[in-house]
Amino acid sequence: MPTVMTIAGRSSSITSAFVNAIIPVVPPTEAEVEEALSILGMAPDDVRCAYCGDASTEWDHLRPLVQNKKPTGHVSEIANLVPACGKCNQSKGKRHWREWMESSARRSPTARKLEGISERIVALERYESWRTPMKIDFGSVVGEELWDKHWRNWTGIIELMKVSQQHAELVRRRVASHAASRLDLNSPSDGRRVPSG
Repeated sequence: MPTVMTIAGRSSSITSAFVNAIIPVVPPTEAEVEEALSILGMAPDDVRCAYCGDASTEWDHLRPLVQNKKPTGHVSEIANLVPACGKCNQSKGKRHWREWMESSARRSPTARKLEGISERIVALERYESWRTPMKIDFGSVVGEELWDKHWRNWTGIIELMKVSQQHAELVRRRVASHAASRLDLNSPSDGRRVPSG
């Protein structure tokens, strides 16, 4: 049976939206992409996951953009991005790349018993020393008033989601009770339930 959906259970998606909506994306030049791939030992026509070596499907942030529900100050720019596959990107999450790669976390290269892990770690260390990634104190750049307003909006939405969850539970219980009473009224004598239309 399907599980009951919750409104409050979506708060992490809202938080992610509030953070990701304010983080700039600095598009790299073609030359920067080629240099980045070269440091990782990859050719532009055969881009691989920097963590496991599978075909790359996306770019992953080496350093997380969000921690403790707030921006870390890192942005989406080439010095903080490496090609990755979906399995690795999802499994790594916000963990430090090396700690995750060497861990037994589900789908980590170590857990999958992949070959070439140490070589990929060396390449990633080389990549990290290539350029210092940008780190910005967002609050001081935009000013306290605008920064506080943004986070008050987030708090207000999270609080409204909690209240909405309570209302949704009341609605669901009343509808479930009504549905149960209709099923009971339409039950045949042999115990089978016949939904009413």
